[in-house]
Amino acid sequence: MDNNNLEFVSDLRTVVGRLIKKLRKESQTAQLLSLTERSVMGLLYQYQSMLPSELAATEKITNQSMSDILRHLLQLGFITRTASEQDKRKVNISLSAEGEKILLQMRSERDHWLTQAITATCTPEEQEFLKTSISILTKVVEFE
Repeated sequence: MDNNNLEFVSDLRTVVGRLIKKLRKESQTAQLLSLTERSVMGLLYQYQSMLPSELAATEKITNQSMSDILRHLLQLGFITRTASEQDKRKVNISLSAEGEKILLQMRSERDHWLTQAITATCTPEEQEFLKTSISILTKVVEFE
């Protein structure tokens, strides 16, 4: 890579990081939880139910760290624990109705701000460009 590409990469990383920080600040609800706690809730919403070890592996953290996160989410009433029907020693984790409500509220708050920001700052052509950029950024994110 030449220096021009290296500058581009650094600029992209910087702006994506700033956008993420901005989105976190725009949700009062999201500020009550850590980034990993919010991510775990998102996974549970997507997959309905997961084992703690699956959550830890997906988040790339230790089982002990995941236990601490799940304990906090349980105290808040955002998750439920159910014994596995296949193996009674295992526990399935799911979002509670309150957890789903909070997750959707966080997403709504961030989406509302982002919609306002895009509408206020981007021309219709720029908005179309942003739409087409999503698939490109998705490929980058999915790279292993």
